[in-house]
Amino acid sequence: MIRCIHLFTGADGKSHVEDRAIPIDVVQAATAVHFEETAAGSALDWHTAPHVQYVITLSGTLEFTTRDGETFVLRPGDVLLAADTTGSGHRWRLIDDQLAAPIRRVGPTRNEKVRSVCQWRLGCQEQPAISRLTSGRQKSPIP
Repeated sequence: MIRCIHLFTGADGKSHVEDRAIPIDVVQAATAVHFEETAAGSALDWHTAPHVQYVITLSGTLEFTTRDGETFVLRPGDVLLAADTTGSGHRWRLIDDQLAAPIRRVGPTRNEKVRSVCQWRLGCQEQPAISRLTSGRQKSPIP
């Protein structure tokens, strides 16, 4: 399992955090993948996610805080499902001297009307469009 932090807007309109896991054999389609690097010591003040996205941290240690004071730390290998596209938002800062190098997976795909793997595992009614790896080969390719 891979650690997945789900950052979402609750019914109260505020950003909240849940610590979840993603099975290693899950494959999910993406509409875009964005690579970026953030300088050591950087921070981003209060904001919401621009769209639902996975952020996979490759290097650097980041501390996130919601307006209600919920905090969590992302380390290399952790996955963030940023889904708080409305509401009070969050902020982050680099807490070590490393460059932050996240990969952002933007989704769901244009035609996909399902929720992400992390959201589905949190109890949503719709199943995600995923394929599972079996016997070393993919059942359905990523579009």
